[in-house]
Amino acid sequence: MTKIEQYYNKFHEEHRLETRHGKVEFTVSLKYINECLEKIKSEAGKDNATIKIADIGAGTGRYSVELCHEGFDVTAVELVKHNLEILRAKHENIKTWQGNAMDLSFLEDETFDVTLLFGPLYHLHKKEDKLKALAEAKRITKPGGFILAAYVMNEYSVITYCFKEHKFTQVKEKGGLSDDYHIVCNEDELYDYVRLSDIDELNREAGLKREKIISADGPADFMRRELNEMTEEEFSGFLDFVLSICERPDLVGAGSHTVDILKR
Repeated sequence: MTKIEQYYNKFHEEHRLETRHGKVEFTVSLKYINECLEKIKSEAGKDNATIKIADIGAGTGRYSVELCHEGFDVTAVELVKHNLEILRAKHENIKTWQGNAMDLSFLEDETFDVTLLFGPLYHLHKKEDKLKALAEAKRITKPGGFILAAYVMNEYSVITYCFKEHKFTQVKEKGGLSDDYHIVCNEDELYDYVRLSDIDELNREAGLKREKIISADGPADFMRRELNEMTEEEFSGFLDFVLSICERPDLVGAGSHTVDILKR
């Protein structure tokens, strides 16, 4: 069993996107997924049932199930068997595969209108591995389709882990920070963290064109306790606030999750 499988067998992934900070990430991400789907419907003259979506690294299926309920043709790929079993129990109309984002050879070329890569890039440390995952997503996506790739951001991790959780000395002593405060991860660690400049470099090498890039959760992950203390009216206002600022260039990259929206 891999380290990722061990982690997700214990981690309550199903619960994460149902927390208030998770709801922010989900709501914002889904808005932009649907924006891409509307463009495909408009440009290609398709309806929901004829649009194919690949959810690579689908977890327990939060996005897959929602999009399937909306009438789209969804194929979900997930590495962790435990997550996949939960997903399969939710919706029998979702096509499912257990597989790795770096090798989607069981999926045909240019099959999907939209490909979601929400999760795999968090856990791939080597640049060449990230490029393999992006290349596979590009291969299975139709020309003119969209790839939405999610990343975990460097500054969020530095602020939270090094300073908020008081692990700065520990991280520094083990060589976990570069001189310019880029986190240095090794293969034994679960997550890898990037800056916008790292994402730009990956896109250049992968030959992918950006439509836009968003901060999927804005400051939500920094404010978990405060979000839980909000009234429903306050939380609704906070969600509207994040939706209004998530494309701002001066704020993208400042949150914990970034979604890069790419045109095939």
